[in-house]
Amino acid sequence: MDIIKAKQALDKVIDKARVHLYKPIQVAEILYRDRIEKDITLSDLTTYRTQSKKWRDVICIQFLGRTSTSSARYQDDIFNDNAVPPAVLEILGKENRATNGIVEAYIYRKFLQRFSQMSTGLDYCVTHDKTNFKLDEFLAMFWHEAGLRRSIDKVYEIVVYALFAVLVEALEVSVAVSMNPDKTDILDEFADFAKNVIQLTPEQTTINLKARINRVGVTNAADRGLDMWANFGLAIQIKHLSLTEELAENIVSSVSADRIVIVCKDTEQKIIVSLLNQMGWKSKIQSIITESDLLRWYEKALRGKFANSIGDAVLKKLSDEIQVEFPTTDKKEFQQFIEKRGYDQLHGETWK
Repeated sequence: MDIIKAKQALDKVIDKARVHLYKPIQVAEILYRDRIEKDITLSDLTTYRTQSKKWRDVICIQFLGRTSTSSARYQDDIFNDNAVPPAVLEILGKENRATNGIVEAYIYRKFLQRFSQMSTGLDYCVTHDKTNFKLDEFLAMFWHEAGLRRSIDKVYEIVVYALFAVLVEALEVSVAVSMNPDKTDILDEFADFAKNVIQLTPEQTTINLKARINRVGVTNAADRGLDMWANFGLAIQIKHLSLTEELAENIVSSVSADRIVIVCKDTEQKIIVSLLNQMGWKSKIQSIITESDLLRWYEKALRGKFANSIGDAVLKKLSDEIQVEFPTTDKKEFQQFIEKRGYDQLHGETWK
């Protein structure tokens, strides 16, 4: 393998990466360690497989405020033959050492470029209000930008969450929790459990809670689990991509809720219904919501008769969640990092 093919392998990993670029950063830090510390052997994976995650995390915490939550197996995919295995790292390492870190600099330029693209999406939320924010325009920014397309599933999830959470709150939905009055003997026996876990006591056997929808949180590209859940027994799964039979099975089997809502593209609705019917799982699906539904509901929320009480809250929730999911890198701090490592002094036609 030559340097051109090695670079193609690296570019493939960068192109497939989500906006955080965890795996490319791990490659950059392996090459940096090899160049500066010279205490690893690129041909020997055991000298850096585990440690390199820690080197990567130092950078990620500094500029992203978070680290990868993916499984160890998923994170180790970076070293597979179809990604950046030791043989590729050897070639990249040789080039990197000979050029004082040109490969590292290339990866971090890609990182900054990706976050600059994401900033455009964030700016749309900040510069638009309920009078001119259009959901289809906002989503198009991520669909049409190759660097952001890999993160569209998280964007969809946030779009759904912002609307659903605000509407449930606006409706002032409440949830009643009670027990069978014939089971007071069990309540007496497990009084401390009932108080600490369920908040029921012999004196108060019923409580009312505000209904809430919650996001499960940051997940990785390989996860196929729950996206959102509600304290009134609802599970929500966002699917912006094609739903295969395997994926459909995974959704239903991995979510224990009796009522599941699936949010998908309009073109996927019939396919999803057909798959679920074939598998005999239609009874678990409470409803299937399409992108057209979201567009219509957003239009009502932002410019409908209740826009004054709902619109600003939806956009604030949307903006807040995007900033949590995709924290903006401090460009000044990042530039200092680039200069400290000397990347700003490097030039190489092959890596531009």
